[in-house]
Amino acid sequence: MTSPVPVNGSSNESRRPNAAYFHVPFCAHRCGYCDFTLIAGRDDLVSDYLRSLEREIELSGIPLGSPLETLFFGGGTPTHPKPAEMRRLFEITRRYFQVSAATEFSVEANPLDLTNEKIDLLAEMGVNRISLGVQSFSKQALTMLERDHCADDVRDVMARLKTRFENVSLDLIFGVPNQSLSDWSESLRQAIELCPTHISTYGLTFEKGTAFWTRLNRGDISAVDEELEREQYALAMEQLPAAGFEQYEISNFAKPGFECRHNNVYWNGDEYWAFGPGAARYLNGRRETNIRSVLGWLARLERGESPVADSEELDTEHRARELIYLGLRRIRGIDRTSFHEQTGFELDELCGPALREQAQLGLLEDDGVFVRLTLEGRFVADRVVMEFL
Repeated sequence: MTSPVPVNGSSNESRRPNAAYFHVPFCAHRCGYCDFTLIAGRDDLVSDYLRSLEREIELSGIPLGSPLETLFFGGGTPTHPKPAEMRRLFEITRRYFQVSAATEFSVEANPLDLTNEKIDLLAEMGVNRISLGVQSFSKQALTMLERDHCADDVRDVMARLKTRFENVSLDLIFGVPNQSLSDWSESLRQAIELCPTHISTYGLTFEKGTAFWTRLNRGDISAVDEELEREQYALAMEQLPAAGFEQYEISNFAKPGFECRHNNVYWNGDEYWAFGPGAARYLNGRRETNIRSVLGWLARLERGESPVADSEELDTEHRARELIYLGLRRIRGIDRTSFHEQTGFELDELCGPALREQAQLGLLEDDGVFVRLTLEGRFVADRVVMEFL
């Protein structure tokens, strides 16, 4: 086997990533399917959060004015805090990081949060990409998902966003209990009609510990039939490309030039900063994850302690296999030459038997240059990629 080389500059401690993620854990309500790190109904903690966030950045030792190519605020709901609190959040960020007009600056948003005042503030602070949590245009599906908006709210906010932002992404969920194929098709149609630049489609998952998991196990709700969920995903892969959205990752479709650059950082296996409760970063070959409890994260930082809960140094083979997992999620797949240059491993020497087996099953396509999921493989992507870990 070819001798591996250090991955992504992991041997160079002075190297700094040019991507950063900030987790904003506040929401008005926790939806039943959500397992993200958040705290609902505790807006009294926003000031404490902002103070602790600044402490965490200081503890990281990041040099002032570090330049960024991508900056992403997720949650939770980053647009939930009051305008003055949002302004302070962005000002803290920009005190430590250099954000230019060329930086992709993304913020996740809830439709009902986006007053004209907040839209103006986002534009003023340099945000240039909005990721809107629509999830569905169906009243029945939105009620099931415990969302607080309706289709008309989405149309209204999109009209106002378009006066300030060119780049707006919509998130949609399929596989919702009682969601028919025609309901899903109608949500896709209405999303396309609003002319976003990017659409993400996610199959609903029942994560252990969520309200939906409890309701599923009690028999109060039922998961959609596996074949119906497959048909819904297939419909997205048919309707969205037909409308000019190129699928570039398992769940993501974009108009030309509007792929999410920040998410590509993850899928490329590049390093990135991350701050906030539950945030996960990759620096100098080490994966770190902060404590998920918002109150625990606050308490640690108030004591001047590290908020890191888990840390793992990735050896070269582990990292190479992870890059296979990430690369296969992208529609273009894995370029053998780039993989060798990045990891020091030859793809076939590292996992030849798994490659051949999945290709024989019709789940992988291998043209000698790229290895990628076939259309059939996209339906069972999680099962395929596990063969390489």
